[in-house]
Amino acid sequence: MQGRHPRQTSDALGSAASQLGPRALALATQLNKGWGLPYGKTAAVLEEAFGMRVSRGGLCQAMARVAHKGEPTYQALIEQIRGSPSVTPDETGWRVGGQLWWMWAFSTSQVTVYAIQPGRGFEQAAMVLGADFAGFLVRDGWSVYRQFLQALHQTCLAHLLRRCREMILVAGKCEAVFPRTIQAILQEALRLRDRREKGQISDRGVAVARGRLEARLDRGLQPRYRSPRNRRLANHLLRERDALFTFLNCPGLEATNWRAEQAIRPMVVTRKVWGGNRTSEGAQAQSVLVSILQTCRQQLRSASSLLQTLVCSSHPKVLDITAPIR
Repeated sequence: MQGRHPRQTSDALGSAASQLGPRALALATQLNKGWGLPYGKTAAVLEEAFGMRVSRGGLCQAMARVAHKGEPTYQALIEQIRGSPSVTPDETGWRVGGQLWWMWAFSTSQVTVYAIQPGRGFEQAAMVLGADFAGFLVRDGWSVYRQFLQALHQTCLAHLLRRCREMILVAGKCEAVFPRTIQAILQEALRLRDRREKGQISDRGVAVARGRLEARLDRGLQPRYRSPRNRRLANHLLRERDALFTFLNCPGLEATNWRAEQAIRPMVVTRKVWGGNRTSEGAQAQSVLVSILQTCRQQLRSASSLLQTLVCSSHPKVLDITAPIR
């Protein structure tokens, strides 16, 4: 006899016929991947709250099956990222089998895709974003992002302002002149953006003011600074010169990479709780499931119902998470 109930999660027979239901498995996935509980504590919650005794290994294998069924949905999210007009990337360290890997996050206002990769180079970023990405790239100063030659770049002003503040705190009176000058220019650019959004200045006025800011910046970068800190900052600004004020040319474009930093923050908390993944297969399952969960949050969708749909499907399939909610 083989069950055919629409809510069963597997059609296995024999000793494998005992299985978690879709709601229990969806909850376990949210606890582990969405909220960062280790497998042992996830199993403890299921036993304490619902009387279901599940091993850590059983949960790990069950979530791997959920991730396998969600793989087409994950690939569809990657395609949406590649076709987005503006993407904000970021990356942080991750552990796979005790080795240093990297957790990449690519975020838009509608979709977020995570990818755990063995490196932090252009090849790993292009596996998600595509080497020929031609939209806006709002990123920090990591040199790899500049290799996307067809993209229009906006460097994160928050990183630069933070760097200026830190330099001012430790610099002497003369050494602090340069970071104070850069800080004032960047803050003026942000105020100019705010005035435009409030309708207090015309597009022509923005263009004129932007030209003056660029001229001030160029004058500040001309001297050869003796201080190593000032010299490093000046060299970095010269490399990022064309990406500093893109947001003033394009209304609505973000001036910082806050969106990706917000997306990466839950992964940092998870890393502190249980470190990372033991295998590359587990890392791929992590990437798939957290991408689906985070995108559901952005779409104000119930991740539980979507995970139940995946669990109960007889084969992997694409679920359109970004479709309008009825």
